[in-house]
Amino acid sequence: MVKFKKARESVRLTQNDVASQLGIGRTAISMWESGESLPRAELLPKLAALYGCTVDELLADERAGPGEDSA
Repeated sequence: MVKFKKARESVRLTQNDVASQLGIGRTAISMWESGESLPRAELLPKLAALYGCTVDELLADERAGPGEDSA
């Protein structure tokens, strides 16, 4: 998902930085950013804290417009 990449880049972290801080492999970060997979639920709060956003913001449907529910 492009949102994961944008969030990471907004705080000037590399994929290696994030992987190291979360204790996972860099390829997992790459897969999240390409949309091949999503982070495990227990990693989402840590990831949001690193990126300075909320879990909801990370998982929000990018296609939904302002005020629209993505469900």
